[in-house]
Amino acid sequence: MSLAKFIQERVPLPTVPSYLLRYEPGSTPLSTWPAVTATLMTYLTVVFGIQEVMRSRQRIQLTFLFQLHNIILSFGSLLLLLLMVEEILPIMYNYGFFHSICGISAWTPRLELYYMINYYIKYVELIDTVFLALKKKPLAFLHVFHHSATALLCFTQLNGHTTVSWVPIALNLSVHVLMYYYYYATAGGQTIWWKKYLTSMQIIQFVIDLFVIYFAS
Repeated sequence: MSLAKFIQERVPLPTVPSYLLRYEPGSTPLSTWPAVTATLMTYLTVVFGIQEVMRSRQRIQLTFLFQLHNIILSFGSLLLLLLMVEEILPIMYNYGFFHSICGISAWTPRLELYYMINYYIKYVELIDTVFLALKKKPLAFLHVFHHSATALLCFTQLNGHTTVSWVPIALNLSVHVLMYYYYYATAGGQTIWWKKYLTSMQIIQFVIDLFVIYFAS
C-alpha cells in the first residue's frame, strides 16, 4: 500500500474544491501575479516595519512559538519529501531519469498537489524573517529576499508545469528537514555538532540544481 493511499484511508479528508487539489490559475489561492506581488510586498513591508519599530525596544524572543514554527516546518518537509519520493521513484524506474525531468506525463496530479503544498510552505517560511526582526537580528539581504524569490520561483514553475521541479524541491526539502530541526533544537539550548555541514549542504544543493535544470532546459 502506498504512503499516500495509507494516509487517505486512515485519515479521511472532507470534500474540497478542485482548485485546492490541482493548480487552477485564477481560482487556486495565490495563483495570479497581483495576489503574489501584493503578498510579497506585504511581507517586505511588515518585516522592515517591525525592524524599524524594534530599534527603540527590547528584543522579543518568543522561544516556544519559534520552536513550534521550526518543528512544524521540519516535520512537514519530511512528510512532503517522502510523498514526493514515493511518487517520483516509480516514474524513474519505469521510464528513466530523463523522462522524470523532461517527460510531460511526469507532471502527475499528485506531484502537482505536492508542488502546491510546497509553494504554500514558502509563504509559511516568510515567518522566519519576522522572528529575526522581533529578535533584533541582522536582516541579511540574502535571507530577506531569498524567501520571497523562492516563493516567486515556485509560482512560476506551477504556471509553467516544469517537470524538473521535483529535483530542486526534493533537495530543498531534504535540507529543510535538517535546517529547521537545527533551529528548533538550538532554540531549546541544544548543541548540534553537524551545524557546520548545513551551509555545505545548501551549496551542494544549489550546484546540483543548476546542473540538472540546465540539462533539462
